[in-house]
Amino acid sequence: MRIGLLTEGGYPYATGEARLWCDRLVRGLDRHEFELYALSRSAEQERRGHVPLPPHVTRVTTAPLWAPYDDGRTYRRRTRKRFAGHFADLVAGVCTGRAEPFAEGLYGLAELAREEGGLYAALRSETAVRTLEAACRAPGAHRTAQRAQVPDLLAVADQLERALRPLSLAWYEDLARMDLCHAAAGGTAALPGLLAKRFCGVPLLVTEYGVQLRAHYLERAGEPPTPAVRALLAAFHGRLAAEIYRSADLLVPGNTHARRWQERCGAERAKLRTVYPGMEADRFATVGESTDLGDPLTLAWVGRIEPTKDVIGLLHAFAEVRRAEPAARLRLFAAPPRTAESVEYLAHCRALAAQLFPDEAADAVTVGESPVSFEEVGGPAAPQPADAYAAGRVVVLSSVVEGFPISLVEAMLCGRATVSTDVGAVCEVIGGTGLVVPPRNPRALADACLALLGDAERAARLGAAARARALELFTVEQNVEAYRALYLELISHARRRAGAGVDEVPFGLPPEACVPGRWTAGVPSWATVPGATAVDPAATARFPLTTAPQTDPQTDPATTVVLPAPGAGPAAAAHLAVAAVPEAVLAATVELPLAATPEAAL
Repeated sequence: MRIGLLTEGGYPYATGEARLWCDRLVRGLDRHEFELYALSRSAEQERRGHVPLPPHVTRVTTAPLWAPYDDGRTYRRRTRKRFAGHFADLVAGVCTGRAEPFAEGLYGLAELAREEGGLYAALRSETAVRTLEAACRAPGAHRTAQRAQVPDLLAVADQLERALRPLSLAWYEDLARMDLCHAAAGGTAALPGLLAKRFCGVPLLVTEYGVQLRAHYLERAGEPPTPAVRALLAAFHGRLAAEIYRSADLLVPGNTHARRWQERCGAERAKLRTVYPGMEADRFATVGESTDLGDPLTLAWVGRIEPTKDVIGLLHAFAEVRRAEPAARLRLFAAPPRTAESVEYLAHCRALAAQLFPDEAADAVTVGESPVSFEEVGGPAAPQPADAYAAGRVVVLSSVVEGFPISLVEAMLCGRATVSTDVGAVCEVIGGTGLVVPPRNPRALADACLALLGDAERAARLGAAARARALELFTVEQNVEAYRALYLELISHARRRAGAGVDEVPFGLPPEACVPGRWTAGVPSWATVPGATAVDPAATARFPLTTAPQTDPQTDPATTVVLPAPGAGPAAAAHLAVAAVPEAVLAATVELPLAATPEAAL
């Protein structure tokens, strides 16, 4: 099977959230042929290049989204007029929230981009800004959009050009040869697959382990753009997500939390298949199978120190724990901060730890000398994640915003009891094998930690149950097998595609399509046998006909058998049965040609 894998900012580069699970998926499905189409978010990714790939990845194509692009193209007057009309429909759907004009404008711009070889200059032109302004001022537009000023319109137009840049890519001739397109994320990453589905009929599967629309809301919430910019961009991404969900053949959320987001945006339940991310259980097998359950008075926290993880709330909760259990310790294992905001937040956490525990050094070199320690994890000389989870008997997750909690699954694979806040998919992952408390509640977090620190037998039972649950639901093998089944399900229901430059799809014409019946109803097939005599026009007009093999030339070379096409119904068969058919034809042996079987296309 030929699969076009669409990514954004992750695989096949060395960094990115989707890199690990995409790499595991591609390597696990080595019997399929993959072509990678990646949208890069930064110049650094392109400079570093991609990670080593297995031999069944036959192509890697990259397109940048990280910088403005101008191809210097000029357009004819007719082209400019068509662009203005399609872009007006698109932004009208954004400003009013209506799906019909948005979809018409999106596909109209895609057709124009294919004809003209790109729309970079048009999307950054004054025409685009004026059209956006007219849509914001039109009756029926949202109140926030109506208050947009010129700087707001310029900022929105720039973001729309980057989001719509896949319309101008020369990928679609290659995607038309794929058996299916698999978008590793929603939003802009799925846009090439959406157009391949629209114009070439290629089946589309969309995976969202972190819903892109939700990520967009969270990302924009802390930025300085004005309310008008935020409202317009949120409306655009909302409409794009709804169109992707409507058009995709299958949607694969990574958990029920993401599934609820997709359903809220209009996804049909019949299209949804939940597949949990796969984790490498072997990395944590040594710790998980060990009889050593870690220091009974140590709490371990593993993650990235940033505001959404609420380490400040955890420190306040640990101060309550220390009042009840003076020998308790908290070890915070974190990767080096990436952004200036993370560096500032880490410094604030260190200062707070020193303030809450003034009699001890919060950043002591020896862990045993300090109730709170900040330690690096994952580096060359630093402890590995498995060692970090092994440090304590209880692992804590204190986030206020979370999607799928990967660190929580890793702690479960290590056989550790967990205390978590009720955010994102935490309850779905835990499933009763750990304690869950409300977020932003240090007192409740402290009570839950004390309950497990004071009951070693209970902590051991919860840890064993958590490891068993993680091995059943969250392994790489489970993830790969689920996608193997989804690919077969999708391709078995896909219609046979034919057209200029498009090869026949393997398994596109299953054997049961040759057997008349109600389950084979589909696209009418009109065909006759070479040397066939004329067929009754009335019957031809009412009932589609399909190819039948010729009879034995030695018996009657001028005779032709015409069979009703799949799905034509019993009326067609009855109509043809009353036609004059020689006895030699009725006695002839009918064999299905080998070319109609899937094996012939391999």
